[in-house]
Amino acid sequence: MTMTGTGPYAPDSSATAPGSAAPGPSVGERVRERLRSGFGLIGPRHGRHALSVEQFDSLALPVGDDGVVIGVDAESRPAVLGINRPTPYDVVLIGGLWTAQVLALRAAATGARVAVETGRAPAWMQLVHAMGGGQNGLAVYDVGRVPPQGASAGGPVLVVRDCGMRPPRGRVVAGPWQSVLTLLPYLSPAAPRLIRQARLVGVQRVSPDEAAELGRTMALPRADIDSLPTLADGVTLWCADRDRQYVMTQPTDVETGLLGTPRRMD
Repeated sequence: MTMTGTGPYAPDSSATAPGSAAPGPSVGERVRERLRSGFGLIGPRHGRHALSVEQFDSLALPVGDDGVVIGVDAESRPAVLGINRPTPYDVVLIGGLWTAQVLALRAAATGARVAVETGRAPAWMQLVHAMGGGQNGLAVYDVGRVPPQGASAGGPVLVVRDCGMRPPRGRVVAGPWQSVLTLLPYLSPAAPRLIRQARLVGVQRVSPDEAAELGRTMALPRADIDSLPTLADGVTLWCADRDRQYVMTQPTDVETGLLGTPRRMD
């Protein structure tokens, strides 16, 4: 009796009559071959993620925004300073102790070790005590007494030089993963040299004569020269190469409790 059909009881199609052509591989053989060649089972299909040209402007990627939040710009956007760098980075701040201390606190909060070289250690000791007696990232040294810090990618360092109007040349200088912030309370004869060496310069409220001198030294436009004597407490004009940005440093509740409100004079 001859059996025909395609049901479960159909004869094995692999059994061929003499002289007929050899059949192709079975379904199971084809699946095994795809698995051996690296092509697994086909998964679920999803629609493509796409943006129209009109929607493209709404796509923003955070590029170069890693670092210390030093305040907000004129549009209330966070202003970020990348202190931890694989190359030497010198910063000069012509301004108040309050701003320098906020920057030191925030740098330590990001994991950097902060070494403060200062001739007024009592003004910094409240920060040291608040951070656990110097064991948690912030230490204070006398002028000229900062030891080598051993900065590395895993342990970046910020050296804050609070050494008055005429800071001596530092023993510990900027290097890979070690940035140096030099604080000048006012414009001084040492300022032009330090400004020329710096990658970034911050200027807070200064006198009209100082603003004019800074305008010549830094090639500032007239609008910035006129604005410097009128800056509010906590506002800094940050200048890097040809870029300039006004930043308002706003303290957190903890910073206000520790340092008080923003101020230019100490």
